[in-house]
Amino acid sequence: MAALPATMREIFFDGAGGPEVIKMRDAPVPAPGPGKVLVEVAAAGVNRPDCIQRAGLYPPPPGESEVPGLEIAGRIVALGEGVEGLRVGDEICALVGSGGYADYCLADAPLCLPRPKPLGLTEAAGVPETFFTVYDNVFSRGALKPGETFLVHGGSSGIGSTAIQLAKHAGARVFTTAGSAEKVAFCKTLGADVAIDYREQDFVAEVKALTGKKGVDVILDMVGGPYLQKNLSALAPDGRLVQIAFLQGSKVKDFDFMNMMLKRLTLTGSTLRARPLAVKAAIAAALREKVWPLLDSGAVKPVVHATFPLEQARAAHELMESSAHLGKIVLLAGK
Repeated sequence: MAALPATMREIFFDGAGGPEVIKMRDAPVPAPGPGKVLVEVAAAGVNRPDCIQRAGLYPPPPGESEVPGLEIAGRIVALGEGVEGLRVGDEICALVGSGGYADYCLADAPLCLPRPKPLGLTEAAGVPETFFTVYDNVFSRGALKPGETFLVHGGSSGIGSTAIQLAKHAGARVFTTAGSAEKVAFCKTLGADVAIDYREQDFVAEVKALTGKKGVDVILDMVGGPYLQKNLSALAPDGRLVQIAFLQGSKVKDFDFMNMMLKRLTLTGSTLRARPLAVKAAIAAALREKVWPLLDSGAVKPVVHATFPLEQARAAHELMESSAHLGKIVLLAGK
């Protein structure tokens, strides 16, 4: 194998702000420490948290790179001490704490998963962040079971498109909200039983009408703000609301908890990035056992809306923040 270069390209933020702070620079290629591998990045997924980090509101955990990027796909080119079960040359995708927007990236060995068989590395880069997040929150925290009803807001997003597919394959009746007729149609192609245009319809009224006034068993929400109260109204008795982001704010005035008590609701949520490696490794092991067979068979897959070369990371962020995409946005590394 050819010797590794001494330097690589990486994206950084020249201060906190809008997409205009996104810059590129040369930097040393890192060396993997114990338990880590060095990956030659073929592609890196773009996610909302990257934009929030760019705005100065979501710093990397201590010890992580300031370079953005939470998921990558590529080839392992070096192994740190103590790494077992992986080899130089393996094609993998990985969840990373930071550093994905670069030609080379360090990854924890337990968070590296084999490239799903039907997928190229570009598509594989769109797997880790959303599949880790959805699996942990919908099935572990939300405890979604076959035969239950499930609602995910923002069904055309990376998280939404993943949640629709996994919930459907788990035997749930799947509801989703989306913001246009095009997005509604897209969600239905992924397997959503009901797709509600929230700009034209009241999702609480629609859910109640289509469930015999019962409501849904599990809701996955990234919106927050005014949706918090509405979600409690849309939940069935013993329902579970799982909160993973607050695009419209985490604070609301005059919030009424009465539904939580009367319907015995569970309100929970999580973030992924700062959780201990052992926790994320356990999620990776569960994905390998229960979800990777679906990816390997083609039963579920990431939907890549657009790709950009690494040097066009600004355009990728602008598209992300426009919410015009259907599925994932991916950066292509390598010269």
